[in-house]
Amino acid sequence: MQIRKIKKEDNAQIAKVIRDVFIELEAPKTGTAYEDPILDTLYEVYNKENTIYFVIEHEGEIIGGSGIAPLENGPKEICELQKMYFASKARGIGMGKKMILKCLDFAKEAGFEKCYLETLEMMKDAQKLYQKVGFHYLEEPLGCTGHTSCPVWMMKEL
Repeated sequence: MQIRKIKKEDNAQIAKVIRDVFIELEAPKTGTAYEDPILDTLYEVYNKENTIYFVIEHEGEIIGGSGIAPLENGPKEICELQKMYFASKARGIGMGKKMILKCLDFAKEAGFEKCYLETLEMMKDAQKLYQKVGFHYLEEPLGCTGHTSCPVWMMKEL
């Protein structure tokens, strides 16, 4: 398995991975990444300054991904860990931690001071991983991400 920058030809595969996770977990689709209008164009969206999206490729198949971007309508020193979703075959084998660390390294190099994220209450394993790498819970959301169904907010000092 290899973590690499997204390519244009990865768009359809990573969008399917993300949507499949929501279906698998019976997670809310409204107010989440599932219905983001940008989901089918992640290469284009993350192909700008201070943004990046990484995918996990295994035998030619995209099985996960995560990105960093400035926090929408937030302070310029805060970035957001975004759209971190993995197909079942990429879970529980250490790829999540590797992906987060790669994203956080990029965030530091880009000059961000803090990293924010939002997640679903039901994603307990993800929350444990976020805590292991230094994220702590917040009492309220930051910025204006549009993810109104994500009631868990976390932050990490970089």
